[in-house]
Amino acid sequence: MITGFLSLLCLEHLPKPSLSASPSTAAEPGSNVTLKCQSHFQNVTFMLGKWQDSGYRQEQSSAGPQAEFLLTGLAPPDSGSYFCAYKRVGSQVWSEKSGPLQLVVADYHDGHRALSRKKATRIIFVTTVSCMSILLLFLSVFFIYRCSQHDPSHEENQPFQISQEGYGLKESQEVTRAELNAMAPSEAASVPAEEAPDLGDMQS
Repeated sequence: MITGFLSLLCLEHLPKPSLSASPSTAAEPGSNVTLKCQSHFQNVTFMLGKWQDSGYRQEQSSAGPQAEFLLTGLAPPDSGSYFCAYKRVGSQVWSEKSGPLQLVVADYHDGHRALSRKKATRIIFVTTVSCMSILLLFLSVFFIYRCSQHDPSHEENQPFQISQEGYGLKESQEVTRAELNAMAPSEAASVPAEEAPDLGDMQS
């Protein structure tokens, strides 16, 4: 009796099936996706469930080892993690659940918002780079202009040097004139006075 009970338990223990999606686990709103549940036995009843929703349940009997669940008109709420299981005909014992299959239905609004954020980020980046380029160009032009100009300190000192040279020339001219004036009496004294004419000679 115990051996028969153990045999019954072994017979009722069903390995878990596999679950796959066609054409893809990523779908657009309004599109269709087929979830295929594959078992190891024929003439079984398959069940499709959803981990996040205990009330979601679809059953389908199949003469073969697999069943296909067609999901039509998908919307963002249809996104989630799905699983499947199966049981033999006339039995109430379900197999182990398959591994989770994550179905994603894109939301146009979320995609639009993501695209808008990406576009705004790109505009900010381009604007920042443009401003930095203009600033660097302005600084380059400014430094080139400054380097092309003459040294202002040299230009300021040049008139002063000229005035100093002019002042020195004028001073030397005044000294020369004073020396000439001082030398004039001594030269006049060194010249011999002419002899006065004899009155006798003049009378004869």
